[in-house]
Amino acid sequence: MSIANPQLQHYDFLADMQRDAYFPPPLVSKGRQILIRLCERIEAQPPQSLDALYALSHAATEEFNVLAEEFYAHDSEIETAARDNIGADFEAIAQAYGFEADVEGLIAPRDW
Repeated sequence: MSIANPQLQHYDFLADMQRDAYFPPPLVSKGRQILIRLCERIEAQPPQSLDALYALSHAATEEFNVLAEEFYAHDSEIETAARDNIGADFEAIAQAYGFEADVEGLIAPRDW
C-alpha cells in the first residue's frame, strides 16, 4: 500500500535527520518506514476520534522506542534534533488527516 493523502505522498519524512551524518542512513530509513506505516494504518482504518489517532501514533512511537536502541548500538541516538524532527512529522501526519493533535500527546510513550 502507498500513501494516498496528497499532502503526504511526497512528504520528506525525517528530512533533517537525513541531512545529518550523525544519524546512520539505514536507521533513518527504518524511521521513515515507521511513519509511512502510520499513514497507511490511518488510511486503512481512519480514526474516528483524537483518542483513536493517539492509539495509532502511540504504537508508532513504541516502534521508535525499539529503533532508539539500534541508534545507540551504532554510536548515535535520538537526541534533541531527532526528537524535534520526529515530533514535527507526527504533527504533520495528524494535520494532513484533519486532526489538531498535541505533539506530546502523539508521542506520549516515547523514551527518547
